[in-house]
Order: sequence, then structure tokens, then C-alpha cells
Amino acid sequence: MTAVQSLMRIGVAADHGGYDLKEQLAGMLRDGGCAVVDFGAWQLVEDDDYPDFVVPLARAVARRKVDRGLAICGSGVGACVAANKVPGARACLIHDIFSARQGVEDDDLNVMCLGGRVVGQALAWKLLEAFLAARFNGAARYRRRLGKISELERQQVSS
Repeated sequence: MTAVQSLMRIGVAADHGGYDLKEQLAGMLRDGGCAVVDFGAWQLVEDDDYPDFVVPLARAVARRKVDRGLAICGSGVGACVAANKVPGARACLIHDIFSARQGVEDDDLNVMCLGGRVVGQALAWKLLEAFLAARFNGAARYRRRLGKISELERQQVSS
């Protein structure tokens, strides 16, 4: 972890399918000096539901109570769907380092979703490092695109 990354507040959330990976990565983040905010699950319960943990995480990211979020379920798909229902959360299922970095740089990705049954700990850590090290480019074209997404979110809230 770099000094900048170690100053970050990272929210983490997982259901039973991502619980073990969340615990491993949260420990590694803490060891690297990050402040970790755990939105659960806090114990392995086989019939829990990812929205119960991912939605509060996504809300915290959208409200800037944490700098970035990490959401994990069995495949990562459900966590991604749930997080993207929260206005201001920009979540993506990540399986490669390029997307982890580029998603932040171009699309201001703020929630990375992983599949606990898909990605192993070593790769997950590399993806997380790339996600946390990346910074939004801020170019006019990227801001324009994000503005369109924000407008869509406002329209959906008001309808």
C-alpha cells in the first residue's frame, strides 16, 4: 500500500459467498494502514442476502462516508446489481487489473465488486491495489458522461 492508499477509508461488505475473501482482504487492508469500515456480514451465515450488506456500503460510498467500497458475493454479479441501484454508487464487477484501474480513471468507479467463488485471494489483492491506486482522470469527456448518468439517477428518483 502506498501512503495515499493507507489514508483511505475503505468500506467492505459480503454475503456468505464472499465472506472468507472479505475477511482476508479487510485484514490485508488494515495491515496496510487503511481504515476499514465493515458493513457485514460479520459471521458466516449460509442463507444471508447480499443486498442487506451491499446496499448500506453503496450508500456510504455515495454519501462519501468512505472513500471506496469493496462488495463481494459468490459471483460478484448480485453485489454489483445491488450497489448500482444506489444513486451515486458506480459499481463494477472486476476480474482484471486493467478494468480495476481504468474504471476509476475514466468512469470514477467507486465500488469494486468481486466474486468470492471466482477470484482467489492473490488476484483479488492485486485487483484491489489497482482499484485503490487509481485516480479519476477528470477530463471533460468523462465528466460529461458522468453528468448524463447523474441526470438519469435524478430522473429515476423524481419519477
